[in-house]
Amino acid sequence: MTSTEDVARRSSTGRTVDEVDLSIFDGQRERAAAIVARYPQPRSALLPLLHLVQHVEGHVGRAGVAFCADVLDITPAEVSAVATFYTMYKREPVGEHLVSVCTNTLCAALGGDDIYAAVRERLGGIGHEETSGTPGEPGSLTIEHAECLAACDLAPVLTVDYEFFDRQTVDSALEILDALQRGEKPHPTRGAPLTDFRSVELLLAGFFDEPEVGGAAANAGPSADPSTLAGARLAEERGWTAPPMPERGPDRTTESTTLPGGAS
Repeated sequence: MTSTEDVARRSSTGRTVDEVDLSIFDGQRERAAAIVARYPQPRSALLPLLHLVQHVEGHVGRAGVAFCADVLDITPAEVSAVATFYTMYKREPVGEHLVSVCTNTLCAALGGDDIYAAVRERLGGIGHEETSGTPGEPGSLTIEHAECLAACDLAPVLTVDYEFFDRQTVDSALEILDALQRGEKPHPTRGAPLTDFRSVELLLAGFFDEPEVGGAAANAGPSADPSTLAGARLAEERGWTAPPMPERGPDRTTESTTLPGGAS
């Protein structure tokens, strides 16, 4: 294939796509093939392939859409439909780090809104999915408010490149921000040490042993806070198990199931 791929092939719908320069992905064909080989149907590889695109481009741009369409033999419209549906795929270039502040109900009530406002102010008043600095350059930061980061018991939380910083305050969040802008990588509360957005995208594409990821997967600490697992530990200690699923009768109704302690 030439460095400038002709993706003006006619799709099954009869539509054509303009020629797009894919030279930025010249070194990624082997990785793309490895991703596709994991699945019985090539189109099933689209999600990790989009993460590979973000590793290279820092976002999903026109070339990335065309690259995925070319590799999977699907239309750019099909790629764009997926890339615009999931919030982890960014349509504008991302900074060295992606800072996500949870502003959903519990985090907001415990200070998440104040943290997000303070982060915005510290970075010059930028807004959701906007970047302070030149995207991709050292110290550049993209911020976003997240609807939920699935850590309500540790609220308020923020993540940097999807690694958790739990029980934050305005002051602690700004300290993290300042450290990132200085080129430092503060250690998350749990999970893997920080790398950067593009390295994490390579991990999400399924490449755990590449030099670019810096051993992040191998050096990962516990991903769950001990308090999160307290219920599971208590159930194990007391020999509790989930009740069996009730059998459905001919009328498709179920009988009430009584749990330990009389609850149903």
